[in-house]
Amino acid sequence: MTTVRLILGDQLSEQISSLDGCAIGHDPILMCEVRSEATYVKHHKKKIAFLFSAMRHFAQSLRDAGHNVRYIEYDDPENTGSFLGEVARAITAHGATRIVVTSPNEHRVLTDLQTWQDHLGIPVVIRDDTRFLCSTEEFNTWAAGRKQLRMEYFYREMRRKYNILMTGQDPVGGQWNYDAENRKPPKNGLNVPPPFTQSIDPTTRDVMGLVDRHFGDHFGDLEPFHFAVTRADALRALDHFIEHRLSQFGDYQDAMIQGEPWMFHSHISFYLNCGLLLPLECVRAAERAFHAGDAPLNAVEGFIRQIIGWREYVRGIYWLKMPEYAQENFLDAVRPLPAFFWTAQTKMNCLRQCVLETKQNAYAHHIQRLMVLGNFALLAGLHPDEVNEWYLLVYADAYEWVELPNVSGMILFADGGYLASKPYAASGAYINKMSNYCKSCSYSVSKKNGPDACPFNYLYWNFYLDNQSKLKGNPRLNHPYATLAKMDDMKRDAIRDDARRFLEDLA
Repeated sequence: MTTVRLILGDQLSEQISSLDGCAIGHDPILMCEVRSEATYVKHHKKKIAFLFSAMRHFAQSLRDAGHNVRYIEYDDPENTGSFLGEVARAITAHGATRIVVTSPNEHRVLTDLQTWQDHLGIPVVIRDDTRFLCSTEEFNTWAAGRKQLRMEYFYREMRRKYNILMTGQDPVGGQWNYDAENRKPPKNGLNVPPPFTQSIDPTTRDVMGLVDRHFGDHFGDLEPFHFAVTRADALRALDHFIEHRLSQFGDYQDAMIQGEPWMFHSHISFYLNCGLLLPLECVRAAERAFHAGDAPLNAVEGFIRQIIGWREYVRGIYWLKMPEYAQENFLDAVRPLPAFFWTAQTKMNCLRQCVLETKQNAYAHHIQRLMVLGNFALLAGLHPDEVNEWYLLVYADAYEWVELPNVSGMILFADGGYLASKPYAASGAYINKMSNYCKSCSYSVSKKNGPDACPFNYLYWNFYLDNQSKLKGNPRLNHPYATLAKMDDMKRDAIRDDARRFLEDLA
């Protein structure tokens, strides 16, 4: 019996469950660069180059280990352009009697894959993705019967389950969460170390040429390219973070500095989300740094919480609530995505910097995504479909399972508070506190109204006015609505007039 084992582009791990029991040198392992996946949204050029190069390098590592690899390149003239077409060709070529695949991490792909057995006429075995630390069944059990799902309580259970930063049944240091210590604004003279970079090898250079030929109209800059594309280099990127950035990651994880897109962040989400790194090995590396005295607890705990807390939590939410979750629009937002999300041509310097860095790097750190780009999308009432598509295509670490809950739930409050207990709305004061963007802006962050005022200032209050019927009962919003209640009619009218003028100009 011959089994074709399909490995998808975000499953680049020798520990992937589809390889369990693989007969080395006999069972063909199928990997393919298909048009349907590369173009269902117009992914950032650098994202496509990264994944195609990582896939090709992973295929070679499997060959080096003795596996029989069938790899279909994008411009192969026989390439059918779809997973199903390539699986069908592999069945014919190898006389296969069974297909084994690890469950994909996007609902649309899983839905398609579940029809294959009828199309192909042979068994299609879909295995759980055991790279994640919490299975979908385990998360569903945890969520069952809870009126509200809160990441903090899920995170604590994950800490206990894997004995991470624990002393018996208690957290190391006596607290579960040190987030209050991780909100320092950038200080003058802050020395940000250079990020990990990797030179371009011939395989990556070939892929970059392919992307240039076939995806030239896609968003983003292809060069400079410095992502790790092998497991060995991804591990080096992790080590680089632990050695050079982790110690200050906690203090400055929310800080933004113009011209410093990488800050103290780890930049390993690219490698975690495609399989080159595994979550527990990243967590243990940080934990070892703490016990060795190389990084403080607030930094290590904050990093670990992003991986075993937030990352696993949003995946659980995604599979618990899909496919209906993709249609959520609690605030009835309808405004189309402004052109500056593609061009960076806006007088708002914070937005210009974040879009430019996204275009250059296929990356922005979480505060840029949430509190600058996302904050604007929330306050301006941008339609969730358009915002979700943008976030999915521009970032090299974006897959729907992680992108959709973060955007619809965390950024846009489109789920009405299922994921986040309140909208993450902020005025210009927050951006001014956490960055130096405002110093180079055409608008004045200190002005609240008028054509020269920072648009975030009046859009913030206009957002609460426009959504009062849906948000006023939220206990976490008592303060802004109490402030609004004290405003006189003239102040409210000025807010509405400024917001109307700005949003009309935006269109």
